Amino acid sequence: MAKEKDNKSKKTVKNTTKKSKPKKVVKESYLKRVGKELKLVKWPTAKEVFKYTISTIVFCAFLCVIFMFLNLIMSLVRGWVA
Repeated sequence: MAKEKDNKSKKTVKNTTKKSKPKKVVKESYLKRVGKELKLVKWPTAKEVFKYTISTIVFCAFLCVIFMFLNLIMSLVRGWVA
């Protein structure tokens, strides 16, 4: 039995030590890969861009009003404390 195990382990060592030829990999240029990726992108329509732009402007105006209100409150509180 011990001889059978030794023979099996020798066979696996022989199989793993064989060198195989490395496969030649064709490298694509960076710009070709970028072009392929850009073709996969789902670009927004003009209607969607307009909708997103309006919502961004409204959100920024809302934040501006909030910060102006906080600034007004803090300046009033500072005036009362001083």
